[in-house]
Amino acid sequence: MLIALTIRDVVLIERLDLSFGPGLTVLTGETGAGKSILLDSLGLALGARSESGLVRNGAEQASVAAVFAPPAVHPVFALLAEQGMVAEDEVVLRRVVQKDGRSRAFVNDQPISAGLLRRAGAMLVEVQGQHEQMGLADPAVQAGLLDAFAVPGALRQAVATTWRVWRESQRDLQAAREAIAAAERDRDFLEHAVTELAALAPQPGEEEQLAIERQRLQQGERRAEAMAAAAAELAPRDRRNSGPAATLRAAARALQRLLPPGDAAADNPVTPALAALERAEEALAEAETMLTRLAEDADADPRRLEQTEERLFALRAAARKHAVQVAELPQFLANLRHRQSALESGAARVDGLEAQAHAARAAYVTAAEALSAARRAASGRLEQAIGRELPPLRLDRARFFAEVSLLEESGWGPQGADAVRFLIATNPGQAPGPLAKVASGGELSRLMLALKVVLAGGSTVPTLVFDEVDSGIGGATAAAVGERLARVAEQVQVLLVTHSPQVAARGAAHLRVSKQSGQGRAETRVEMLRDDERQEEIARMLAGETVTEQARAAAASLMAQP
Repeated sequence: MLIALTIRDVVLIERLDLSFGPGLTVLTGETGAGKSILLDSLGLALGARSESGLVRNGAEQASVAAVFAPPAVHPVFALLAEQGMVAEDEVVLRRVVQKDGRSRAFVNDQPISAGLLRRAGAMLVEVQGQHEQMGLADPAVQAGLLDAFAVPGALRQAVATTWRVWRESQRDLQAAREAIAAAERDRDFLEHAVTELAALAPQPGEEEQLAIERQRLQQGERRAEAMAAAAAELAPRDRRNSGPAATLRAAARALQRLLPPGDAAADNPVTPALAALERAEEALAEAETMLTRLAEDADADPRRLEQTEERLFALRAAARKHAVQVAELPQFLANLRHRQSALESGAARVDGLEAQAHAARAAYVTAAEALSAARRAASGRLEQAIGRELPPLRLDRARFFAEVSLLEESGWGPQGADAVRFLIATNPGQAPGPLAKVASGGELSRLMLALKVVLAGGSTVPTLVFDEVDSGIGGATAAAVGERLARVAEQVQVLLVTHSPQVAARGAAHLRVSKQSGQGRAETRVEMLRDDERQEEIARMLAGETVTEQARAAAASLMAQP
């Protein structure tokens, strides 16, 4: 329900903070006091069209914030969740209007579009007035209201479930037909591509494995080539090049000729040089042996490298040809085979899916027919219930109809196969017509009240606003209107603008709207009345300018009625 309304700089209101409770809250005041400004302000917070004229003269902007405390499972929470917004307990709708007419909308201080504000506002407040009818007069919600009145929930659930199954079976059937058509168009391509890729037989992760193997083989080949080159330098095959070993031996022989015979060679200065040459020759022989061993151990397999590169390049060429990654080739081949299989076995699968879709449609039709029958029965009970409410509201000549008609199949949906319309004929012999087009403003307001009395329990909207629903009536009719408003307020919160003392006396809370002038400007004020102040206000409504004791007594009598 609406728990608070904050208004800043709207027309004649500079600053106003109001609190609301459950039940029936009445707003009274003399004509022109500003009651319509309050409703316009609330409408602004609910997403109504903004205008620069709403901004108080001299102010830069106007703002209105409406605070709601909906039930925990109210649909507005799901709507906000769809937009990524989380509201725990309260929902605050706020609108700011600049003096040039531009506006901004917020929910719980998060900026939103005006369209989303309207959707949220429509879930929280329903307005019924002389010149504006929403909610019950909307054909889009009338089927739901009829269902909530007297249609078992199990029937509605069965229709929604069978509808979903039917839609899914139709989607599966359509997808199968499209797959067959696409496969037929690509038959030659499929056969060639499957044959080619099947021969290639790509494996998951194969590209990475081949790349690693290729790198390993390339490194082994480079090592073998380096070892062979080093060994060739030590032991050249060209006879014209004696190599380092032969050079060392020739140098040693030349030095040995300088050594004298006998032990005197030990003291010869040539001896250390000979020893160094011998060590060099031994080291060279050892290096040659090590290089030979390393060359033998080197992992060089040119044929294996060639095969690895051929495989890797073939996979990459196939991937480029089919515009996929190499890693995707196995799945791509599987998809092509699936399309081939669909082409080969698709006709039988389509036959099966057609049978499933036909059975699903039949199940939906059966469920929808049961729901239609329940709606037709409920419509008769609703017509009788509304009919009992009309005479006390001075609508004794009016006839209400809840029309249930079968839609064309294109109009069927999860709510059933019916169009539900609420119709009214206000005079004998008049053809029934839509509520908003047939009844006058006052008749329509009282008709909406009768509908609300009967259907209030079926609506998810927690707050109902009536704007002068009692216009043009008095006496017993006004008393009947007040009694019914009080009954509605037992189920939902009701805010009511009224000029009728009989109706005002039914309020659980009473707000008086007044306009005060001073210092060259007028200002609208709103005050919550105590019981004694309520009596005085109702007496004023009864007596006019001069409040008499008789009027006060009559006001007390009205307030005392059960």
